[in-house]
Amino acid sequence: MTTDHGSGTTLTTGERDTELNDRLSEELTAFNTAATGAADYGTLSVKVTDESGELVGGLAAWTWGGLCGIELLWVREDSRKDGWGSKILRAAEAEALQRGCDRMTVSSFTFQAPGFYQRHGYAETGRTLGIPGGHEDVHLFKSLTDQAPSHPL
Repeated sequence: MTTDHGSGTTLTTGERDTELNDRLSEELTAFNTAATGAADYGTLSVKVTDESGELVGGLAAWTWGGLCGIELLWVREDSRKDGWGSKILRAAEAEALQRGCDRMTVSSFTFQAPGFYQRHGYAETGRTLGIPGGHEDVHLFKSLTDQAPSHPL
């Protein structure tokens, strides 16, 4: 939907606009850099495939100012009991450390895996209420330097 506000300015709503997303990211990154002095934004991923090249699981994250934020972590259902979630998480933490990060953050719905992260040393820092089905979004944090070295992969 497009609305003309009479001053030559137009407000448009609709589905995700990839070009708009890219521009908003650029603008917010510039603003955040100016406000914090941290300009080292990056991304990282961890990917596990099986012998036929099919995806077993993976993780996508961002890094910025010594913080690594996990955006997505998923493991194929038939591989969830094989420890791949833990292996992927430890690999991401090791990569984050190598990139100069000393802390991690993630959020997980109550029906997903907050307990998994807590078992790996993440502490709850807050919750967002109102998730469909009466669930909550659990926000977690972990220092990568306040602990003994992690287990090898």
